[in-house]
Amino acid sequence: MNRIYTAATLLVLLVLSSFLGSCESIPKEAKTRTRTRAMWVTRFDYKTRADLETIAENCRSAGVTTILFQVRGNGTAFYRSSYEPWAEQFEFSDPGFDPLAVMVEEGHRRGMQVHAWINVMPAWRGGTPPKELKQLYNAHPEWMWYDQNGKRQELSKDFYVSLNPALPEVRRYLVNVCRDIVGRYGVDGLHLDYIRMPSEPPATPKGSNSDWLRDPKTVALFEAETGKKPDQDRAAWTQWKADQITNLLRDIRHMVNTTKRNCELTAATGTDPKHHLTNYAQDIDQWMKDSLLDAVYPMNYTDDVAKYSQVCDQWKVIARGTPVVMGMMMGSKDIDNQVARIQRALDVHNGVSYFAYAELFPSAGDGQDAAGKDKAFVRERIRKAMMPKLDELSRSGS
Repeated sequence: MNRIYTAATLLVLLVLSSFLGSCESIPKEAKTRTRTRAMWVTRFDYKTRADLETIAENCRSAGVTTILFQVRGNGTAFYRSSYEPWAEQFEFSDPGFDPLAVMVEEGHRRGMQVHAWINVMPAWRGGTPPKELKQLYNAHPEWMWYDQNGKRQELSKDFYVSLNPALPEVRRYLVNVCRDIVGRYGVDGLHLDYIRMPSEPPATPKGSNSDWLRDPKTVALFEAETGKKPDQDRAAWTQWKADQITNLLRDIRHMVNTTKRNCELTAATGTDPKHHLTNYAQDIDQWMKDSLLDAVYPMNYTDDVAKYSQVCDQWKVIARGTPVVMGMMMGSKDIDNQVARIQRALDVHNGVSYFAYAELFPSAGDGQDAAGKDKAFVRERIRKAMMPKLDELSRSGS
């Protein structure tokens, strides 16, 4: 009798273990998710603790429920990182406060969620290398992009040079960076941006034939897995690169599940899965199929209401049940246009995210030249017209 009982118990435990393992990637709030009104707050919007207090209060006044707070832009940190130097905006040194810790405190005090927003692949942005020798661009040249001619991706003041997601050591490093944030801070979520190949110009200059990730180690990994060379099967090469980014997302998903189960994992994505797979190695369809995210934020940045609505409708199918928080570009002088897009996103998906804070409120990154002052004047007019509409949407339960 004891043997039968023991065998039955083991069988139940095995089945339960298998079930729990298969549920690892399932979004935890897919059926009961509350309405989301999110705001992207960039790393250029703040420099002081007082800036953060103002940002939190302005977001509250706009009816925001979730602050997407950027704390990593290009391999530098806006928090006390265990892995990366302080951001260049702080001269690579501790500013005397921890922006992420302060925003978590200020956001929670006002009843909002705070999600740490990071740029995943970018390693540096600027026409010259970082002054900090410990920064990734200097410390790990072998982690950067190289083309088929052995040429390293060139620096640009207008765009990023990026990390190679096909290298296992790069993926481990990025997972550790994410774990450092999720495990040490009271964030409600981790929001991934640039979790793709940022290969648009000037990262890949127009007319260039550069094919990135062609360093010997990466090519050897591809050949070991496929038995082919990249030029022998271009479709397989493109898909393989996308698979490496998906592998990274799987690793981050597992890390979040094992580090802080109630932390939401989200990502900003393109709106057209086929285009982003072909051009940026971002396999949105696979992510949705495997439920790797708790919510997805498509960057639906058109101000054409009809096109915006069409994308909203398409994502009811694309998302495969993953909650959608539809991104939108703020700043249009046509207030009715903005309200129509917000309402459409909320009606179809129960969630909208505004890009970005500086389109509505004064920002630490505002220029003081004539163009900056003109933008501030126009923005103030938009904000005064827009805020009552946002308040109305908030009070109506939208």
